[in-house]
Amino acid sequence: MRAERLAPYVLVAPAVLIIVVLRLWPLALGVNFSFTGDGELNGAFVGAGNYLELATDPLFHTSLRNVGLLMLLLPVAVAIPGLLATFLYLRVPGHRVYRSVYFFPAVLSPVIVGAIFNLVLGYDGPLNSVLAAFGAGPVDWLGDPGIAMVTVAGVHIWATFGMALVVFLAGFSTLDGSLLDAARVDGASLRQSIRHVIIPGLTRTIQFVFVTTTIGMLTSMFGLLFVMTSGGPEGSTYLPEYYIWHQQGQLNRPALASAASTVLFVVMLVVGLLQISVLRR
Repeated sequence: MRAERLAPYVLVAPAVLIIVVLRLWPLALGVNFSFTGDGELNGAFVGAGNYLELATDPLFHTSLRNVGLLMLLLPVAVAIPGLLATFLYLRVPGHRVYRSVYFFPAVLSPVIVGAIFNLVLGYDGPLNSVLAAFGAGPVDWLGDPGIAMVTVAGVHIWATFGMALVVFLAGFSTLDGSLLDAARVDGASLRQSIRHVIIPGLTRTIQFVFVTTTIGMLTSMFGLLFVMTSGGPEGSTYLPEYYIWHQQGQLNRPALASAASTVLFVVMLVVGLLQISVLRR
């Protein structure tokens, strides 16, 4: 009996060990390093000095404001694959072809995606040519500080929604089809079926997609930012991960980069817990 009680712990132990060694221990080292200095103070304890510097750095403020912007765009990033997965689940004409087309951007490298959209969104690019044909003036999609971050975020959503689409389709496989049939018999419209049948039935899937999409937005946009804007114009497209790279790789300030990484981790943790709490309700 004792062996049976210990069996689950033995089976889980390798995974726990990997998480501790490869995740939690480096995280603890990074947090500890964030309280040390750079340059002449390398390795010396400086307390909250790095965090105080972050609090007065305009670039870091911009990166946090852009995090807020991404959180405003998050429902769109989740709704698009959710609606497309719904149409595929309902087997609209050509659904097999659409499934392949929708997933295709997810297999492209961010560098390739960024290079393609640099051409498409260029001031003299195809998109502005189409707008000119309708009498609209050219838009500086990547050179205007007011819209550059939204543009890059839109490209990121386009490039990554295929993975969320696959998750939603997996969630639909657990949905009780008889509930949708009953809704149709009762005369429910598509909108009513989505609101009262599909969304409640996919609550856990929606939770998962919200959290993973948030993580992707905060930690997987570096490639696009580097290729499309390099943090510009005027630093308007900085995100914490790009700020961390700039401090570590360009300015050789690893301690300050560690402090920014710690702040990013706290932001992701708080946002994730709030999302789970709200969606659970």
